[in-house]
Amino acid sequence: MCGILGFFTTKNGALLQERMDAALGEIRHRGPDDKGTLFTQSGSGLVGLAQTRLSIIDLSSGGHQPILSSDGRYAIIYNGELYNYKELREELRQLGHSFRSESDSEVLLCAWQAWGQDALPRFDGMFAFAVHDMREETLTCVRDPFGIKPFFYLKTEETFAFGSESFALRTLFSNAGNVNISHAIRYLKYGVYDWDETTFVDGIQHLLPGTCLTLDLKANRVIGSDRWYSPSVIERTDLSFDQAAEQLRSLFLDSVRIQLRSDVPLGAALSGGVDSSAVVGAMRHLDPKTPINCFGYVAEGSAMNEEHWMDLVAEHNGATLHKAKVDRATLLDELDEFIVAHGEPVSSLSYFAEFSVYKLAKRHGMKVVLDGHGADEVICGYRGYPEHRLRSLFAQKSPIAAMKFLHAWSRWPGRGSPAKVARVLIEGLGLDSSASHFRSLLSKDGM
Repeated sequence: MCGILGFFTTKNGALLQERMDAALGEIRHRGPDDKGTLFTQSGSGLVGLAQTRLSIIDLSSGGHQPILSSDGRYAIIYNGELYNYKELREELRQLGHSFRSESDSEVLLCAWQAWGQDALPRFDGMFAFAVHDMREETLTCVRDPFGIKPFFYLKTEETFAFGSESFALRTLFSNAGNVNISHAIRYLKYGVYDWDETTFVDGIQHLLPGTCLTLDLKANRVIGSDRWYSPSVIERTDLSFDQAAEQLRSLFLDSVRIQLRSDVPLGAALSGGVDSSAVVGAMRHLDPKTPINCFGYVAEGSAMNEEHWMDLVAEHNGATLHKAKVDRATLLDELDEFIVAHGEPVSSLSYFAEFSVYKLAKRHGMKVVLDGHGADEVICGYRGYPEHRLRSLFAQKSPIAAMKFLHAWSRWPGRGSPAKVARVLIEGLGLDSSASHFRSLLSKDGM
């Protein structure tokens, strides 16, 4: 990961320019290998762009940011990785573009220079970036389709500012630190915190996943906030089950293959579950000889300990397994560091296990770690989507099948409490689950 930070202001430009280095220091941990800043007069004020770099592709100075286009029109700061940058670079070369480096950041900038916002659907990767168009005097901010890379921003009458973490924005603006009370209450009551553009800090927002926001620097106003990506929900009926399974396998292997591109050591997080085990298996299938270093968390004394399954997967794939074991004292000693690293409250201490795994990977020299995040959603998640299945069965006028499904679903561990079953049934029937008597029942069960 890298860190990005930027602003446009029609007032107090000198003050923000002076604070930029300190604000950049707040996200220095995201990119300790390099940093850069660029300040430009544009429109009715001052544009500031800054980046801290974690070097993954092209470790030379060719990947330094901010980066300027060959014609001097565009400046860009970027956090993320374009997995298909090699294919894009070849396509751009055929269009007459030349490159000074092997970095994916230059490919992204050149693609924007060639295609503008039409480049976005061509990108296969995770990213958050900002482009300053010095000719049109605009600032365009983009976030990847699923919001993998963070993007925070705030807008006042005089200033627009953005960054990879809210800490940096609060350093730029000393008054941007009040708690968003409604956001905090919803987190404390329901345990959710990333459902819309609001954040825990009043006035600071998320740029939503798959969204492109453009600021007119001449008028200091947002002239476009468009959803450039939305997942397709069109049902396909032209494939058999076996054909769909084979296509999923092909897509999965291709995804792992393209994400193995790295100029630094690369490992894998391994929990012993289906998702991370499949990633490690794919790595070995794609490259039978290269050593694989895996990193897993051992929950000693817990019924949920997956150490046995991690050992089996590592042995089967000829991988070296490194284990993170954390006791109560370690948790207490590292809790402050863990909280700062996440930047926002989290929903459970399971994130501490991941934190420990990634620290272990770093100690073994790994800058890139593949893991199974997101696979649960693709294959229906830990809990599944029972409400949607029930609605489908009721729509097909199959109430007996619906009740059999609900009974089977409720028998899985952690699902069988009356409140949870009632909630699934209520939502599956399309009833008002916010009615007071049901809300009381659900809240007692921690739903």
